[in-house]
Amino acid sequence: MKSVVEVDINAPQQKVAELHADPRNNPKWMHDIARYESVSGEVGMPGSKYHLVPKTGDMIFLATVIECNLPNELKLHLEAEDVSVEVTAKFIAISSRKTKLVSEQVFTFKGMGSESVDLEIENAIKTAHHNHMEGFKLFAESIKYQD
Repeated sequence: MKSVVEVDINAPQQKVAELHADPRNNPKWMHDIARYESVSGEVGMPGSKYHLVPKTGDMIFLATVIECNLPNELKLHLEAEDVSVEVTAKFIAISSRKTKLVSEQVFTFKGMGSESVDLEIENAIKTAHHNHMEGFKLFAESIKYQD
């Protein structure tokens, strides 16, 4: 299952990319994440790993940074017990003060019935993805930038 969300953010490309690539910021804009826990490697660098711990439930994701080509692109692999997610974030400069974030998430479900995803689950995932990107937009735009 694939979900793509695009948002225009009133902030410079470099700053948007840096904020998004730093997993320590995740709890600041992902409303359902309680905390980030470093597992290994230099934070945000390729090969580094960290946990995203939810506020409720027990689906902890192990995230691995696959590529970090800032300010243009970030690729992550998220792994949980029943699902893995390939995440690609592209940061496109619209102007010196505006950036388009294109976030693509490809979900692979594991176990029985993984061939088909219930429409309700698919809609919930896409809604959560949209809400996360809107949360990131608000977070990024709340920070004052110097020229």
